[in-house]
Amino acid sequence: MKQQEITKLSVEDLKNRINDFSEQLTKMNLNHAVAPMENPIQIRKVRRTVARLKTELTKREAQA
Repeated sequence: MKQQEITKLSVEDLKNRINDFSEQLTKMNLNHAVAPMENPIQIRKVRRTVARLKTELTKREAQA
């Protein structure tokens, strides 16, 4: 997800997306530990997306 898309989401959507991407990241890490992934850079992309979402959520909570 791009930052522009993240800023348009509501707080509830941010929380839902964080949960979804965190679950996806966990599954990807477990699958990669068992059998190497063809493209392990996907793990990095999902991890960074989770970080962007959490940063935006923290920023909005600080403003409120």
